[in-house]
Amino acid sequence: MRLTEAEWSVLSVLWRGERFALGEVTEALREEKKWSRNTVHTYLTRMEAKGLVRIDRASEKPYAANVAREDCARQERRDLLRRVYDGAAGDLVAAFLQEADMSKQEIARLKKLLDEMEV
Repeated sequence: MRLTEAEWSVLSVLWRGERFALGEVTEALREEKKWSRNTVHTYLTRMEAKGLVRIDRASEKPYAANVAREDCARQERRDLLRRVYDGAAGDLVAAFLQEADMSKQEIARLKKLLDEMEV
């Protein structure tokens, strides 16, 4: 499932902990999104219908993520790879490397990863 930018924002808050009250989610999104309490509630309810959020209406802190960050990130990477690079992972990696300012530590980590993969 492809997440919208708004869904990423809401889930990013929910991934920070176990369970949240509506006010906590609203406050966490206030600076970035300037959303009202009603708007946040609407997003949470819609996201529950999509299976992205769990709502335990009997709890004081009813809201929790129902999907893992890594699962969502993996899907985004796959979509980007397919949509922009026609599935060519080497082209994607080369583009990132050419455009990124990488530290020596990041370069060393990447080299080690490639060595471990026997590429």
